[in-house]
Amino acid sequence: MKTTIRRRKPLSASVMLVAILASGLATHAHAAPQAQVWVTTSDHRQAMQAQAPVEFGDDSARRLHIEVDPEQRYQHMVGFGASITDSSAWLIQHRMSPEQRDALLRELFGRENGGLGLSFTRLTIGASDFSRHHYSLDDPPGNQPDPELKHFSIEPNRGDVVPVTRAALAINPKLQVMASPWSAPAWMKSNNRLIQGTLRPEYYDAFARYLLRFVDAYAAEGIPIFALTVQNEPDFEPKDYPGMRLNAPARARFIGDHLGPLLATRKNAPQIFDWDHNWDKPQEPLGVLNDPAAGKYVNAVAWHCYGGEVEAQTPVHEAFPDKDAYLTECSGGDWEPIISGGLTLQAREQVIGATRNWARGVLFWNLALDQDGGPHAGGCDTCRGVVNNRLAHRRGQPHRRVLRPGPCQPLRAAGCAPDRLRGRGRRPGPRGVPQRGRWFAGAGGDQFGPPRPPLFSWAGRADPALHPAGAQPGDLRVDAGGAVTQRARPRPRALAE
Repeated sequence: MKTTIRRRKPLSASVMLVAILASGLATHAHAAPQAQVWVTTSDHRQAMQAQAPVEFGDDSARRLHIEVDPEQRYQHMVGFGASITDSSAWLIQHRMSPEQRDALLRELFGRENGGLGLSFTRLTIGASDFSRHHYSLDDPPGNQPDPELKHFSIEPNRGDVVPVTRAALAINPKLQVMASPWSAPAWMKSNNRLIQGTLRPEYYDAFARYLLRFVDAYAAEGIPIFALTVQNEPDFEPKDYPGMRLNAPARARFIGDHLGPLLATRKNAPQIFDWDHNWDKPQEPLGVLNDPAAGKYVNAVAWHCYGGEVEAQTPVHEAFPDKDAYLTECSGGDWEPIISGGLTLQAREQVIGATRNWARGVLFWNLALDQDGGPHAGGCDTCRGVVNNRLAHRRGQPHRRVLRPGPCQPLRAAGCAPDRLRGRGRRPGPRGVPQRGRWFAGAGGDQFGPPRPPLFSWAGRADPALHPAGAQPGDLRVDAGGAVTQRARPRPRALAE
C-alpha cells in the first residue's frame, strides 16, 4: 500500500476520531457498514464535532486507509487520565464553589452527559514542583532522624488531595490511582535536603515503610493505591524543587531487599512500577528487571515523554513480555502548538504512540492549573494543565471520551481479551477496538486542511467485490497512516515530502 507522508505545518493540526457501531457491522447484512466520525482541532474551533457518517468502501484516492481485525488482541487497558497534583487539588477544592467543583469532576471522571470518564490518575507522595510549598510526609522538628516514622502524617493532603481524589472515586469507583514520591524525607538523604541528593542505604528499610504508610493512610481515607513508583525521574536532580537521584543498582537493591519483600506479605498490595522517567535511557529499567532479586517484584515500567522516542517501550516489553508499560507523565505547555505540533502530536505520540508500544495507561501531568501555570514551587513555569482556572481549556478530550478501560487495546488492536496477548516480531499500527457495542479507531486527520474521512475496507482484500454483503465483524482489520497490520508503519514524526 502506498503511503503519502508530508511535512508538518504545526499551526494547522487536527485529530480525527472514528467510532464504528459494532451492531451495524453485525446486523446490517445487506448494507455497507458505517463509521461515526468526530473531529477535534488544535485551535478548538471544533471539539468533538460530529461529522457525516462514513461508509466502508474502496477509494484509493484517500490518504488514510483503515482496516479492522478483531482477531488481533493486545494489552488490557487501564485507561487515560491526568495527575491530581497538590496544585490541581488545591485549585479544584479551594478556588471553585461546591457546584462548580462537582460539575467539573463529573465532566472529567463521569460518563453521563458526555463526561470524559477518566479512569487513571497519579498522586505525589509529598511535594512536587506543583505544590505550594516543599514538604515530605515525615518532617520531624529539626530534621532529626525518625526511622520509626513517629512523625509520619498525611495532614498536608487532607485539605485538598484527599477530598478531591475521594470525590473523583465517588464519581468513578473504577478509577485507578497510582502514586510517586519526588523525594524521600530530608533526614533519609545524603544531603539532608528535599532538593537533590540521594537515599542513604541505611534508610532503605525506613523509606520502604514510609511508602507503605502512605498506602495505608490513603486506604483509610477510602483511596486504594493501585501502584507505586519508588522515585519520580530518578535520573534527574532538579535544583529548585524536591528530587532524588536513584540509579538502577540502588533501585534494584531497594526493591529486591526492602520494598518488594514487604509488599509480598500483603494481600491486595499495590504494584511496583520501575523507572518513571524518560524514553531515552531504557537501560535503566532493564537494569532493574534483569536483577534476580528485584525483577520478580516489578510489575511494570513507567515512562515519561520528555526525552527519547516512544518506541523505546517496545524493546523493553519484548525483553520482559510479562511486564506492563505505562506512560505516567507528559505535560503540555505554552510552547504548543508551534514547537511540539500541539494536539496532533499529543494524539500521535502520547495516545497512539504509547499504546501502540504496549502502554496500558496514559497520564498527562497536571489535571488543573491556573492562568499562570501554577501554583508551583520551582520547576516548570510554562506548563499547562488539562483544565485551566476558567475551565475553558481541556487537552486530550477526544480519546478519553470515546475510550473506556477494559479488556481492549485502544488505538491498537480490535477485539477484547481477558488478558493481554504478547505479540513478538512486529509493531502494529493503531487499530480499531470494539468496546461496549462500539468500534473505535484513532487516526491523525489531514493536518494541512480540513480533515478528510478515512477509507474503511474489509481486511486483506483490495477488490470490494470479493467481500460478501453479509461479512461479519471478524472479517475486519484496522490500520492507519497507510500501513496494514503485518507491514511496518513509518513513525508519524518521520515526516518528509
